[in-house]
Amino acid sequence: MSNRNKVLAVIGATGLQGGSVARTALADPQQRFQVRALTRDLQSAKGKELAALGADVVQADLDNLDSLKKAFAGASAAYCVTNFWEHFSPQKELQQAANLAEAARHAGIAHIVWSTLEDTRLRVPLDDDRMPTLMGNYKVPHFDAKGEANAEFGSRDVPTTYLLTSFYWDNLLQPGMAPARDADGKLGLTLPMADKTLPGIAAADIGKCAYGVFCAGSTYIGETVGIAGEHLTGAEMAATLSEALGETVYYNAIEPAAYRALGFPGADDLGNMFQYKADFNREFIAARDIELARKLNPELQTFKDWLAQNAAKIARG
Repeated sequence: MSNRNKVLAVIGATGLQGGSVARTALADPQQRFQVRALTRDLQSAKGKELAALGADVVQADLDNLDSLKKAFAGASAAYCVTNFWEHFSPQKELQQAANLAEAARHAGIAHIVWSTLEDTRLRVPLDDDRMPTLMGNYKVPHFDAKGEANAEFGSRDVPTTYLLTSFYWDNLLQPGMAPARDADGKLGLTLPMADKTLPGIAAADIGKCAYGVFCAGSTYIGETVGIAGEHLTGAEMAATLSEALGETVYYNAIEPAAYRALGFPGADDLGNMFQYKADFNREFIAARDIELARKLNPELQTFKDWLAQNAAKIARG
């Protein structure tokens, strides 16, 4: 059955992931979906930009089930994502996911793509002291809550594709993760990954891959689809950054405990996350298939490709 003129509801349409899904669908020459962009603030600049591109911009709040039911009504597909970093509460994220799943069930949506991550506790139980337990019940809170929330969709028999994302290269545009100068003035990329490989992706490509899943119809319903643009070591990332920035960037490989102690909000969560990715590197990489991502999105970027468009935005203070 053709998807032409079906409604695709996009959660977080003014954010990185949802925004990339909405813009990809709006730019589709075949116009296979009408885009319903869900946002809390109808007056936001990004919301107005999407409206100008042809989206139907609708108010909805992940904490308000009734608003989600109204926003999902009549939609045939929906992209669902939550943002842990807005509130740092896994319990809130779990409730938001439950609201999304219930609203999707209520609306009879035929295909959900749920942006998720691994529940790290399946490999690192709470009593495993290789990394600290956080918030009393989590190892990597922003991973674990999403992984646990998978069951919210499954238990309601919502037709769902579980999309495993990778490290956003766009994070390098943020001061906390951008290459930073040391006491000698040299630029260093700090990651607690030792010599292990880090799957990464451009945020824009997440949306393009997700749209590829929707355009494939029922092919990936019930499946877990993991995507990445490239699998690179810290040293390889630093070398590519050096080329793009025109000055040497060295790889500053620190221990996860040192990363957890950096003190910025979420440093303990991210330190555990990087340690999980390193400790279970083979499994983490195997779950993120570059060739599948390219099949879904033939325009998939490499790190070098992404830097060609974004290097000038990287702060080098």
